[in-house]
This record gives sequence, C-alpha cells and structure tokens, in this order.
Amino acid sequence: MSTQFLRTSQIARAVGVHPNTVRLYEEWGFLGSIPRSRSGYRRFTTTHLEQMKLARIALKWPYPGGKRVVIDLVKHAAQANLGESLELAYKFLAQVQAEQVHAETAVIFLEQWAQGQAMDTTKRPLQIGEAAERLAVSADMLRNWERNGLLTVPRDPRNHYRLYGMQEIGRIRVIRMLRQAGYSVMSILRMLRRFDAGETKNLRHALDTPDPQEDIYYVSDNWLTTLAEVEQRAQAIIRQLNTMMDSTLLRKT
Repeated sequence: MSTQFLRTSQIARAVGVHPNTVRLYEEWGFLGSIPRSRSGYRRFTTTHLEQMKLARIALKWPYPGGKRVVIDLVKHAAQANLGESLELAYKFLAQVQAEQVHAETAVIFLEQWAQGQAMDTTKRPLQIGEAAERLAVSADMLRNWERNGLLTVPRDPRNHYRLYGMQEIGRIRVIRMLRQAGYSVMSILRMLRRFDAGETKNLRHALDTPDPQEDIYYVSDNWLTTLAEVEQRAQAIIRQLNTMMDSTLLRKT
C-alpha cells in the first residue's frame, strides 16, 4: 500500500495556522525531516501532523520556570526521540507545579499578614538604605513600589527622610514575596487597595481577578489562574506525546 502524503496546506488547516507557520516550524527544527517530490513539493506524513500538533500545544506563552525545556522537548519529538521528549514534558510539568507552590505560599503569607500577624520586629524606624539592606532589595525598588502606590512611607519632619517602621517593613515583605512569586505590580496594587479599604478577607480573589477598568493586562495580573491553565497545557503535552508513542509502537508491530 502506497503512503498517503499530505500537503503543506493540509497540515496548516488541520492545526489552524497559516502555511508559512508550517514552513517556519520546519526551519526551526520543530518538525522531522520532510522529503520532497520530484517537483519539489513537501511530502508530509501523519507523523509530521502529530509533531505539528505537539508544537502548537507546547509553544504557547507563558513558560513558567523557563522556555528552554519546552523547545527541547519539541525538537526531540521531531527527531523521533519520544522518550526524551516525554521526560522533558514531565520536567516542564514539575516546573509549573513548583511555580504554583511558590504562588500559593505567597498568598498564605499575605493572608497571615492581613489577619494581623507581625511580619517584622523593627524596633526603630529605618532610613531607606537601612530598610533596603534589611530586606535585601535596592533603594530604587523601594522608591518604585512607593511611586506605584503600593505603600506610603512617613517622613522625618526634620529632614524629610523616609522612615520605615515595623508596619512599612512588614508590608514590604508581603509585596516582595508576591513579586518574587510572579504576581504583577497591578495585581498587588489592586489587592492592597482593597486591604487599605478595610477588606482583610478574600484577598486571594482580589489578587487574581483584574478589574474591568484596568487598561493593561498581563498574565501575571491573574497569576494563579494562569498557572492553572499552564498546568493543563503541560498535561496536554504529555497526552499528545503518549498518543505519538502509541502510534509509533503500532507501526512497528
């Protein structure tokens, strides 16, 4: 039985992209070697189609923990090294889940602070250089957070220097942990505005739910939801690779 080959347009239509995208994926090494007909037309197989499906699932931003592992798993699959590709897919899943743990831990820290737990024991007000050193951040970062409305710092009435007391240091610890966990400045500002208005519960929802009037939207504006969606994508990558492995084994029997 002769092999039924597919055209570039058929591959593109099957995955919902422009034919030029298929050609780019070939150029970038996301598809295996594609033979040509005597007239120079590409002769795709169903294996190429499955590789294209994998690439379309995997190569979607964002990439929590780093993009390199995703690029590598797609290229290994293109080279028919499906075992290595599957291993990398699980590594990507682990990266995403680690980011989820970090994000959840930051929310727990936030919730404890919002309920009145002390986050620092500063005995005297600190000037900006001292506060930056204590918190292991730069003075510019502290100024930037203040400019963006995340905190208000009282001033020394004699010289107008900023004075960071226990309340300010504790608030900054929460801001720093949330930023390190991937939350955007906008999401933190949204949450803090509600906290400052007297809302001490359900801050997780505020942190993860953009307001309709927000002009700029980043995936980190609802980071918990984004991470959950990427985890589902990582699981879809694994399912696609398992499908490809099953098809390969069937062809060998």
